[in-house]
Amino acid sequence: MVGIREMTSTELDRVIEVDVSEIGDIVYDYVEGNLVAQSEQWQRPTRTQEGWQPLIDRWRGYLSQGGVFLGAFDGEVLAGIAVVRFNLTVPQAELAGLFVSHDYRRQGIAVLLTDEVVHLAREDGAEELYVSATPSRSAVDFYLSQGFTIAQEVHPALYALEPDDIHMVKYLVE
Repeated sequence: MVGIREMTSTELDRVIEVDVSEIGDIVYDYVEGNLVAQSEQWQRPTRTQEGWQPLIDRWRGYLSQGGVFLGAFDGEVLAGIAVVRFNLTVPQAELAGLFVSHDYRRQGIAVLLTDEVVHLAREDGAEELYVSATPSRSAVDFYLSQGFTIAQEVHPALYALEPDDIHMVKYLVE
């Protein structure tokens, strides 16, 4: 049974335990207001400490500003993580990171983490949850299945940081 708990900034380095390796054959582009699937073989290897470090440093800054780092645990095994940054803009929070380890995918862990992020964002007063999604079919299709839509207005700093990503928003106000 996988459980979700808040982790501390001192535990950020544990993210290296999450095996992000993945292989795919479809990526999305956003062209003239439409998602366009492109056939493309791609592979994401397991990240090293050096590969994780830029994200860890960014997330540490978010946590120092009140953000939250969540871990999904199977016993002592870190199966997945999510990072939420509050007040990206006045009505928006950001799902700044969501990763599930290779052996734990397709078991509902990403849904559990996303649901908790949505809960925390609503609790903080956010009306929208923004995500800059890797353009892989697995990532984009997951976010679409969770009620995210293509962002009508991209966040300039996040777009500059990740221009190839698919920028999406989930509306939290019912």
